[in-house]
Amino acid sequence: MKLLDRYLMAQFAKNLALVICSLIAIYLLVDFFERVDNFLESQKTISLTVKYLLLKLPFIYMQLIPVCILLAGIITLGILNHHFEFMALMASGISVIRIIRPLLVAAALFTLLTLAIGQWVLPGTTAATNRIWHEEVNHQTPKGILRDGRTYFRGSKGIYSFINSNPDKNEFSHFSFTAYDAELGLTTLLTAESATWEEGTTWLLKNGQQKKRTDNGDFSVTIFKALSHAFAEQPAEFFVPSYKIEEFSYSLLWQQAMDSKAANHEAQMELHRRFSYIFLGIPLLLLGIPVLLSVHKSKGRDLAYAIPASCGLAFAAWGAWSASQSLAKTAILPPGIASWSVHLLTIVLGCFLLKRHNQ
Repeated sequence: MKLLDRYLMAQFAKNLALVICSLIAIYLLVDFFERVDNFLESQKTISLTVKYLLLKLPFIYMQLIPVCILLAGIITLGILNHHFEFMALMASGISVIRIIRPLLVAAALFTLLTLAIGQWVLPGTTAATNRIWHEEVNHQTPKGILRDGRTYFRGSKGIYSFINSNPDKNEFSHFSFTAYDAELGLTTLLTAESATWEEGTTWLLKNGQQKKRTDNGDFSVTIFKALSHAFAEQPAEFFVPSYKIEEFSYSLLWQQAMDSKAANHEAQMELHRRFSYIFLGIPLLLLGIPVLLSVHKSKGRDLAYAIPASCGLAFAAWGAWSASQSLAKTAILPPGIASWSVHLLTIVLGCFLLKRHNQ
């Protein structure tokens, strides 16, 4: 690696660490004052509050890293220009693209580090913070759990299980209900291709079978195309809280998103959302750098103009990404297109501006 590459990457890493620490400190301070009243009202100790905030550090890092990569790149290049180092490099025949290449490599390395944190660190810390906030502080204990793409719920008379659910229509696919006696012996096994909650207390099950234990200990099996059944629980009790999917690792999300049986749209959307957000820093940097150089060229070396201008345009791209996620959530756009189209457009625009500036 050449001396220039090492120098620029070291400056980028130093500025990135400074920006991350500064923004995390502000985030923690605001979050502390917003939540400390909830902890005190629940009669929780300050030590638990501090533990909650410390466990939240990986989540905060994941939220801030795209913006931090953008700011670190802009500050690094802006300081080079302010100290006439950029002009000296250009005068020696080094192109703009060659100068910013180490910054892009460093941004890619930190993006890969973020992926590793999201896979191996974030799931455990997110589960811990959710448990503290929702269960210990707000006393909201989830009634269902997710295991291997299926939702399980223990009711008053048995255990329910299903793969997909539609909260808007109260529909469940690959539905099953299992009941046991006091000695944990099977008494009822009811499976169906789908189960729909109807008005009142009736469930409509389609294409399944019912297996019930008789008085002599044998089992009777009934095949049905449609069956009305009254369960003790209502569908609103089955749904796992939406924040639970945030506790999934990337590998688990990938497994559920690619599962042809589950066809889990929520898992696909969450997978694309997480990956695209982590990689958003590189397109933002590609767009922010040429804007920074253009402002420097017209307004001089003062960073007071360059940083807001480059960040403003880049943050507009971030806003477009956020809006596309809303379209994916409402199924107007497929998750892949909604998550990655902004990256593509931002990279194309950034490369075009860089090419113009390089000429």
